[in-house]
Amino acid sequence: MTVLRLKLQAYRLVSRLGGAVMAMLVRGLFALARAIGPERSSDAGAFLARCIGRLLKQNRIALANVRAAYPQASAREVAAIVDGAWANLGRTGAEYAHLATIFDYDPDAAVKGRIEVGGDEHFLALRDDGRAGIVFAAHLGNWELPAICAARFGLETTAIFRPPNDPAAARVVQEVRSGTMGGLAASTGGGAAYAVSGVLDRGGHVGQLIDQHFTRGVVVEFMGRPCLANPLLAKLARHHDVPVHGARVIRLGGHRFRLEITPPLDLPRDPDGQINVQGATQAMTRVVEGWVREHPEQWLWMHRRWRLPPAG
Repeated sequence: MTVLRLKLQAYRLVSRLGGAVMAMLVRGLFALARAIGPERSSDAGAFLARCIGRLLKQNRIALANVRAAYPQASAREVAAIVDGAWANLGRTGAEYAHLATIFDYDPDAAVKGRIEVGGDEHFLALRDDGRAGIVFAAHLGNWELPAICAARFGLETTAIFRPPNDPAAARVVQEVRSGTMGGLAASTGGGAAYAVSGVLDRGGHVGQLIDQHFTRGVVVEFMGRPCLANPLLAKLARHHDVPVHGARVIRLGGHRFRLEITPPLDLPRDPDGQINVQGATQAMTRVVEGWVREHPEQWLWMHRRWRLPPAG
């Protein structure tokens, strides 16, 4: 037992040291990105992600996903979409260091900044109608910007997020998010659903990225294939009967972005008038599909999105 205890203590020590080293590395990269500025760090992130991404197994996943979604596309076209997706991921990663300053939208400014906003009348209605609301988004463009926009312009929003798998990276990203966004609720916590339901009870708003695999999800069709989607937002909409909007970010040329918010969705309902959870989840997924097809090079194709449990 003494030897086992010593091994366990040694393992914990190595884990702590490894985490500390990783945290230092991540913070060092953030400091470098801040030093060279948002434009150059974004370009550097795109270059590195393209170079490294091609060597990873996720590149094969991305190529297979794009081929399945676009069966008529040539090999060159498929490769170009995946290459663009790696570049977008690299840019987004590098831009984490600048989230506190990158959002510079000012509707009254004479000179436009990096951000332009479409559908702002829907955003203002969400903020000013005195009702709770739900906003779904996807891993497109820089997907962190909608939550920053909400915080800057007084839309009380709690974002449901999934922390990075690496604890050191998760700590640094959490620090950045907490300094730029409103409320945050980790999707990995057992009380996340209860917490965000309380937000809606208080008249607040809840946002979530909905385009990744969810093992305990409902089956929907996405890009022509069945997959599992998280029904949490649909369940919240059913329980609270609140408007549901979609928000996306499009990456433009010249290190600029366009943020758009949809009108409230007309979600399918059961015969008793309540929102149908599977149908609502499918409706939101269909909106995301339209976004992805419009800008496929800006979506996260490296994720194993189409996973279903074995039949039976």
